[in-house]
Amino acid sequence: MDLNNRSAYHAYAIEETFDAGMVLTGTEVKALRAGKASFNDAYCIIDKEEIWLKSLHIAEYEFGSYSNHPSLRDRKLLLKRREIRKIANRLKDKGYTVVPLRIWFNERGFAKVRIGLGRGKKLHDKRASIREREAKVEMQRHLKR
Repeated sequence: MDLNNRSAYHAYAIEETFDAGMVLTGTEVKALRAGKASFNDAYCIIDKEEIWLKSLHIAEYEFGSYSNHPSLRDRKLLLKRREIRKIANRLKDKGYTVVPLRIWFNERGFAKVRIGLGRGKKLHDKRASIREREAKVEMQRHLKR
């Protein structure tokens, strides 16, 4: 199970990434393993030297009972204090934000999230990125011939 946030790479110029653990409930883990998550409008904030993932939609587990989780709750991320301070210092600069890029399970079965520190792209930057990607695909197509 591996979920990627492709729209984050389109909307932001990612400058640095961090891998963090997530504090989840049991039904959230089961729903994630089934691939029932959506990155739409998800972002991270720092509050009292803790980093929180907001607006990540993890659908309710279909076989859950009364103890099922709310789908849009805030989830705490587990990072080293040094990394949180580094992110907080960069967020003070104008235009920076922290967005989730990927969710996966490591070899020990723990849910991990890769967050990226990025600056929002302007429209002309997005067009340039699309042009570069298309040129790369075209070059690969010619090399395969």
